This record gives sequence, C-alpha cells and structure tokens, in this order.
Amino acid sequence: MAPRSQTDAFVLGVGLTPFIKPRRSREYPELGFEAGVKAMLDAQINYDDVEMGVACYCYGDTTSGQRIFYQFGMSTIPIYNTNNACATGSTGLHMARTLVRSGAADCILVIGFEQMSPGSIKSAWTDRPSPMGLSTQMMEDTRGRHDSPRNAQYFANAGREYMEKYGARAEDFAEIARISHEHSQRNPYAQFRQEHTLQEILKSPMIHAPLTKLQCSPTSDGAGAAVIVSQRFLDARPLLRGQAILIAGQTLMTDSPALYSSSAMDLVGFDMTRRAVAAAYKEAGVGPQDVAVCELHDCFSANELILLEGLGFSEPGKAHEMVRRGDITYGGKGPIINPSGGLISKGHPLGATGLAQCAELCWQLRGWANNRLVEGKVALQHNLGLGGAVVVNVYKRADGQGNRRVSDEEVVRVSGLGYNPAVEARHPTAEEADRVRSRVARSEYALGDTQEKILARL
Repeated sequence: MAPRSQTDAFVLGVGLTPFIKPRRSREYPELGFEAGVKAMLDAQINYDDVEMGVACYCYGDTTSGQRIFYQFGMSTIPIYNTNNACATGSTGLHMARTLVRSGAADCILVIGFEQMSPGSIKSAWTDRPSPMGLSTQMMEDTRGRHDSPRNAQYFANAGREYMEKYGARAEDFAEIARISHEHSQRNPYAQFRQEHTLQEILKSPMIHAPLTKLQCSPTSDGAGAAVIVSQRFLDARPLLRGQAILIAGQTLMTDSPALYSSSAMDLVGFDMTRRAVAAAYKEAGVGPQDVAVCELHDCFSANELILLEGLGFSEPGKAHEMVRRGDITYGGKGPIINPSGGLISKGHPLGATGLAQCAELCWQLRGWANNRLVEGKVALQHNLGLGGAVVVNVYKRADGQGNRRVSDEEVVRVSGLGYNPAVEARHPTAEEADRVRSRVARSEYALGDTQEKILARL
C-alpha cells in the first residue's frame, strides 16, 4: 500500500432535506439540489470552488449524479456515481476524504439521495444472480426459510443469536426503538417524530420475531450533502475554522471469511464492524471510551444492540445491560446513540443516510444541535451495507476543543444560512440558490423546473 498523505480533510458544510415517505411528492433532482445548495451555503462557497463531485444513490439510472450537479453548473469537473448498498453515502465521504488527502482536490461536494418505492426493500434486478444470494442461502440453511421481508430476517436472526448467547430479551430491542422514537421528536428532518411507549412498540405488527414494525427503519425519499475540504482550503478561510469538523479517523472495510461462519451476527457485518472501528479508532488516536455521541446504522433495533458491542461500547455479551440501564440516551452513562432518531425514526433513504449521519454529528460538535446537544469532543459514525461494506468515521472539531451549546441567534450571526439548520428545516430561496450556483458555467436549461418546485414549497 502506498504511504498515506498527512493532509487532513474536513467537513466544512452540510445540508439535508426532510426525509419523507416515498410517494413521488419530490423527485430526486429537486431533493439533491436542495441538499447541495444548503451544504454550499453552510460552507460559504460557490460551486465554482468545487473541483470534484460524488453522487451517492442505490436506486436510479447511471449518471443520475450529473442530473443533480449540472443544476449548480456545468463546469466539466469529474463527477463520480457510487453505489455500496446502505453504506453508499458514507462511501462517498470515504471517496472524498481519500481524494482530498491524496492531493487530487481541495474541495469536493458529496450528495447522497434516494427516491424509493413504498414497502420493504427489493432488488431492481430479477434476471441475474443476487450479490446476496450466498448469504440468503446460508441464512435459510441455518435459520429456515420464511415469507417475511428478507432484510428483516437477517437482522432478526442476528438479534436471536444475541438472545441465545447472552440472555437479551425482546423488550431490550423494543426499548432501543422507544429511545429512537423519543429522540426523533427534536429532529426537524425526521420522517417520524412521534413518541411511542414500550408497549406500543411491542404490540405493533410483528415483521419477523423479535422485530415489530416500529423497530424497523422505513423506506424514504430524501437527500443529504457535505462539502469536504483540505487543510489548505480551510487555512485560506480562517473565519470558518470554528465550524469545520475534522475527519480524524476513517475506515471502509468489506467482509472477511467470517461472513460465512454460520453466525447470524457475522452475516450482518458484526465482524466487519469490529475490524473497521478498531482501525478508525487507531487512526484517530481515540478509543470507545472517548466517544460522546454516535450515529450508528440502526436499520433494525437488533442491529443497534449488537453494534453496541461491535463498536466497543459494551463488554462482550453486555450490550442489553447498557440498554436496560439507560446508558444510550440522555442522562445515561453514554455514549448517546442516535440523537437524530436514527434510521428507525429519521428514515432511511439509502444513499442519503450516511450524509444525514454526518450532518447530525457536525451539528453536535459545532454545538448547533442545541435542542438535543451531547457535550463532548469525539463523535463516531457507523454506516453499514449488506453485501457488504461498512464505513466508520471519527469526527473532532478542527480547533481540537469540546463543543458548547450555541444559541440560534449566534448560529444566525456566524452561518451562511440565516437560521439554525440543526433545529429548523427550511427550503432555500431563489436568492440563496443563485448565490451558490456557478457564476461562469451555469445553465438555466439544466436547472429545469427544480427551482420553481422549491419556491412553491416556501
């Protein structure tokens, strides 16, 4: 492996759309445009500053990324389109950081988006072997064949294995979902913002035991974006150093032979996560005890439970005890898990999920998430895709300090948005969009009717 460059990479700007039910009420060009505009406004840049683009999505035709990016400008920059299952958005962040650290670019715009179909996730291809074919066969050989949604079976089986080994109960998984739904009430971008009691969660329709409906992430439409910049780019803008977030450690890993060990937990990436987080911790010079807040891939509540151990937050076999003590929510020992509400409540538009996790942790470390703030210096992001890929990011403030609660009024003074995006979701105005679109290579034809649609929502 070639020596790694020592150039640091920072998240300078982030942007999100509200996550919504997949009903084609908003098309992906509009969603991606809104998220990108917000991220560039937040970073206080213009599209002419962007040297590369990374588009992250799972469902859509090739070069869908260009359909979004051309709305900002047709500046001939490289635009990469990437798909890595549910880890797609964070894979885009990994690409951007790798390119920045290599010296290939100083400013990269990453946009993750998804326009999904209602119901459980299904493959778009029926005329060729599935990348999950061998995993499905192993699952059926070890746990039987069932008619429930395949992904729910994978994670329910992992939860069952944890129960069999360590004595966790169905109520432990339901409590995780209860906490996620409670957290989501303070996230203006969350698809579901309703609190549920433990009994409501346990009595919701059974999907695949022990997982009920309210313990499963929904399909969603939405978009997120991030501006990733080099040390040199940031040094030229010293007034923005206070909002820049250092990607202090990062790992993208795929499966080892443990995938096919007949363990239901390893079949959903438990081994892959353990290896990836160890590498990310090492690069960042931290350990699990240093993490104050974590956005982890809770596509199902069972996955969150096993990941508490996989990420090093609990001793082996003790994750359910963390849940019972209330360690994972406000007032507990910590780390606080998914203050955004996680995938279970916030929603899961596949390509956008990794960018939404990034945005939440940036707002946390800046102190902007003042209605759900977790005090600390280190944040961890975990984004998993079956098939498989996992991305783990460790974030710190660029100034090396801990966060502090920042008022909405102070955010307005220092931000490029005029409001606090961590606690309020607004659509960008025509003037704001014009501010970030290319000054030298814009095409009104490429913009189409996107701006009209956004303006109609104001």
